[in-house]
Amino acid sequence: MGVDEGKAVNHETRNTLSIATPEKPKRNKFAFACAILASMTSILLGYDIGVMSGAVIFIQDDLKINDVQVEVLVGILNLYSLFGSAAAGRTSDWIGRRYTIVLAAVIFFVGAIIMGLAPNYAILMIGRFVAGIGVGYALMIAPVYTAEVSPASSRGFLTSFPEVFINAGILLGYVSNYAFSKLPEHLGWRFMLGIGAVPSVFLGLGVLAMPESPRWLIMQGRLGDARVVLNKTSDSKEEAELRMSEIKEAAGIPEELTDDIVTVPKRSHGEGVWRELLIRPTPAVRRVLIAAIGIHFFQQASGIDAVVLYSPRIFKAAGITKKTDLLGATIAVGFVKTSFILVATFFVDKVGRRPLLLSSVGGMIMSLAGLGIGLTVIDHSDSKLIWAIALSIAAVLAYVAFFSIGMGPITWVYSSEIFPLKLRAQGCSMGVAVNRVTSGVISMTFISLTKAISTGGAFFLFTGVASIAWIFFFTFLPETQGRTLEDMDTLFSGFHWRDSKSKGNAVKQDKADNGQVQMATNGQPA
Repeated sequence: MGVDEGKAVNHETRNTLSIATPEKPKRNKFAFACAILASMTSILLGYDIGVMSGAVIFIQDDLKINDVQVEVLVGILNLYSLFGSAAAGRTSDWIGRRYTIVLAAVIFFVGAIIMGLAPNYAILMIGRFVAGIGVGYALMIAPVYTAEVSPASSRGFLTSFPEVFINAGILLGYVSNYAFSKLPEHLGWRFMLGIGAVPSVFLGLGVLAMPESPRWLIMQGRLGDARVVLNKTSDSKEEAELRMSEIKEAAGIPEELTDDIVTVPKRSHGEGVWRELLIRPTPAVRRVLIAAIGIHFFQQASGIDAVVLYSPRIFKAAGITKKTDLLGATIAVGFVKTSFILVATFFVDKVGRRPLLLSSVGGMIMSLAGLGIGLTVIDHSDSKLIWAIALSIAAVLAYVAFFSIGMGPITWVYSSEIFPLKLRAQGCSMGVAVNRVTSGVISMTFISLTKAISTGGAFFLFTGVASIAWIFFFTFLPETQGRTLEDMDTLFSGFHWRDSKSKGNAVKQDKADNGQVQMATNGQPA
């Protein structure tokens, strides 16, 4: 390599590093608006979780169903959402990220109407099935679109928005419970569930104002359209050009092709993806897949949906008997959970993914242990112990607060940014599938679990799961802060568990020195 070439490469290296990790990035308002609109689809899941925790009390009395039917009704939507998340990856590769979000809103609208008009348990379950498909679509596509439209400097901030709106939806569900609780029993729960159709209409219309994902446009050979979106969503024109170049290379489009419309390599709609994900993955892809599935599994296996969906039962077990007090305690859970999500939203790009995640899970472990102790003491005491009741309430609030500052939002941020371009949609759909199955199992067995090993025992079990999660995250997940999406393959290729962040910087420097982006699956450009 000549002196001039060396200087050019070094200059390019400095530009690459300065673009990828700016010291004080200016917030991109257009990308911010796109992320807001896309992430609002997650409000559908949050609303369903929140409203069902209260509506099920009225449903049980009105339709005369038992505890097992209550468990199934509450948790089955998570399993139904598997159909949506499984189809969303391929759908979003065919029709685009934006129209997939619209489809999610339409499907949930239909499901909410069916639930609101359901005359019996069977029709109610059909409505849950349809709504579940819509939720599955929304959960997969919102973080994918947001990650693909966001500049690297604020990707963590913007990709945490889906979790923000899940929490906002939960709070709206609690408010809906209170607002319609005064209606006659047979009408109250129908209004609670049916009113969920209203936000889906506004979401479906609002999303039409968003641009398509630049990465999807490039996958279709629409370079001109992608260039327009990248110029609007990047922090600078230089970053837009860099992102364009890296996405083209990842999509297998030669650098010299610069026309507005170009011919793309075959298999641009997702064909062959499952083979590269599951049958013959490279070591880096295998590590990415394990990381994504692991973080989604532990997010739900640590018991968050049990706390949110069954908080009235938990507070009742803690010794709170008045319905007004139960309602107040439940609203407090929603308020704390929604408030603390803002901590992660504003610090995820400053502090990094790993510190927030490890701190979050560490706090969850202590909170779960405290809740287990408090409930066990109450269960074995003949008298009312104020300190144990206070400990239990404080532990629940601390648990949802710690969950919200890390484990909740970072799961979606991390899993949406680590997959190679061609594998991203289907890879994220696998993570969502694991998330929903785990959530469904927890929510459909929690009542039975508390009867078998006591409520306190159930939370000691969740404490053990959270402890394993902390070890997994500490040893297996590298830091992704400030890295471009096209750079993840090199990051996951042989990183060391202790120095993941420094290793990532070294990989970035080595990549720049060699003048190439190594984004490969099975030895081919992704």
